[in-house]
Amino acid sequence: MRIDIHGQHIDVTPALRDYVAMRFERLGRHFERPFDVRTVLSVEKTRQWAEATVSLSGRVFHADAEGSDMYAAIDALADKLDRSLLKEKERRVDHHRGERFARVAALA
Repeated sequence: MRIDIHGQHIDVTPALRDYVAMRFERLGRHFERPFDVRTVLSVEKTRQWAEATVSLSGRVFHADAEGSDMYAAIDALADKLDRSLLKEKERRVDHHRGERFARVAALA
């Protein structure tokens, strides 16, 4: 997983980079293939904003979050991305390949 972090009206410190990388680590557990995450952190007056775009084998997921501080916004963003990637993973799983009741009964 490659994470690109950019800032608008904010200097992206090494602490913020490390925090984003730490929070986005769990996104990589859903898919074996590597994917790209482009993250933008921005500040507008008192508004702390984080948004991310995930490119995954032809599909693009976008999420954004606002928080009282930048760390809270990153937490909310990671949760949103985690839910959307988990939903995509469950959608891709073929539920018809499991053992059916008739197949199990025939073997018994």
